[in-house]
Amino acid sequence: MSREHGPRGARRRDRGVLIAASVIALSLTASGCVVVHGEREVLPATTRAEAATALQRFTTAYNKADQAYDPALYADETAGALAAIDGARLRAGRKNNPGGNPNHTPLKLTDAKFTIPKKAGWPRWFVADAAGNKGGTARWLLVFVRNGLGEPWKVTYLTLVVPGTVPQFKKDKDGWAEAVPVNATGLAVPPGRLSQEYATYLKSGGGTFADGPHTSEWRKDRAKAAKRPGLVTQYVDEPLTSGAYAPLALRTADGGALVFFATHHYEKQTAYPGTSVPEPTDAVLALTKGEIKQSLLMELTSNEVALDPAKGKGKVSVLGRIQGLTTAQGS
Repeated sequence: MSREHGPRGARRRDRGVLIAASVIALSLTASGCVVVHGEREVLPATTRAEAATALQRFTTAYNKADQAYDPALYADETAGALAAIDGARLRAGRKNNPGGNPNHTPLKLTDAKFTIPKKAGWPRWFVADAAGNKGGTARWLLVFVRNGLGEPWKVTYLTLVVPGTVPQFKKDKDGWAEAVPVNATGLAVPPGRLSQEYATYLKSGGGTFADGPHTSEWRKDRAKAAKRPGLVTQYVDEPLTSGAYAPLALRTADGGALVFFATHHYEKQTAYPGTSVPEPTDAVLALTKGEIKQSLLMELTSNEVALDPAKGKGKVSVLGRIQGLTTAQGS
């Protein structure tokens, strides 16, 4: 048996190690499991096949949780705004119906389209746009996120939008989309600022957002509800931007961005002396602590999707919003 010593032998051994490493990396890439410097390379967030599998897994878990009114049955499939909103809905449902959801209808999502951005680093994410058998004709937009190669895909944002309002996305020759950084300039509002701007707009108005059901009309509805005979309603709005609530944005074909973001809201109803707060629904009561005497403080989470145009090309349009009560306090 011969042995090689010295620089020449070392170089040959080094080449052999490099060749072996390259073969391993190539086999991992071909299988769709990229692990070599994945935190630095610009790569698609996932494959289209894996995205479809993630959507099916979410739908299956959603139906189990909805049928049993048990948020634990799909806790591994949700995070952020959706986990807060739908988790509270399921807890309230279970308290009022311990045996499960008597009105359960399985969710079916069809005609799914996947928009998968290429990006470096974590989190990686993609958007599913599907038709659902709930919510009328609205399209379901779901944002799947994961923070590491070994972690599951979780839905952080879920909104419903009118068909035809989802914009065309900028894509490369292979069909991969472009993720927009939260501090990106060149837009009407940087994606990382939208949550704060929206909270400010709800309080004070302004020219940042286009008129619509989730902007000007919502402000009008609040103004009407603020003072009614025997009742005062106060509102406080706050941004939500950290962790699983971080905004995510995709570049649109016209140079703008489609942005998913979340906000936090408080709504306090106070009855005048001699009157009482309107009787809450069973779902609200299920999430309420304390006894409702003269006031009810409700805490809500909202997630929105907005079209953020290129700077100078118009106002931000909020295309969809889902909001849910997460807790309440009577006093």
